Amino acid sequence: MREVLVFAYGIDLHPEEIARFCPAAKPRARATAPGWRLGFFGYSRVWDGAEESLIPDPDATVPGVLYAIAPSEAEALEAARGVKLNGTGRYFHTPIDVVTEEGTRLGAVALIKTERRAEKPPSRPYRDRIAEGAALHGLSPEHIAALKALPATEPAYPVPMAFDLPIFAGSCC
Repeated sequence: MREVLVFAYGIDLHPEEIARFCPAAKPRARATAPGWRLGFFGYSRVWDGAEESLIPDPDATVPGVLYAIAPSEAEALEAARGVKLNGTGRYFHTPIDVVTEEGTRLGAVALIKTERRAEKPPSRPYRDRIAEGAALHGLSPEHIAALKALPATEPAYPVPMAFDLPIFAGSCC
């Protein structure tokens, strides 16, 4: 069976979050994306704060996890994250080179925010969910501490907001 390697560095690090759209996703390796840094942009109504993105930075590296995902589940993940073929979605997918802990270079796909003008803070629960996912995958304590230290805002309502409420129909995040 053909698989897509997806580099998860944000909310999709958390096993419960990736399983929401990709129940058969299998973590294949911890990896890093050299030449990128983590930033937060835009706004998610589900989490009441900004969402993560990779930003090119030759001096940085972003830790994450490589998931092997069936092509149909990769499409479901992209649809849930708002990827659109015409480039007008919340995210776009891009090829990315990552390096596993063993030093193997692999090609993968990463979801990157379309809107990356002004960086904004995520909500505290969103940031903490990402840090929890990083810890569950055994990413470095330094990375987990850095995630927990990111500036964040308190949400104005209980998050995550349910995906199936009528006001969110057609725009999960």
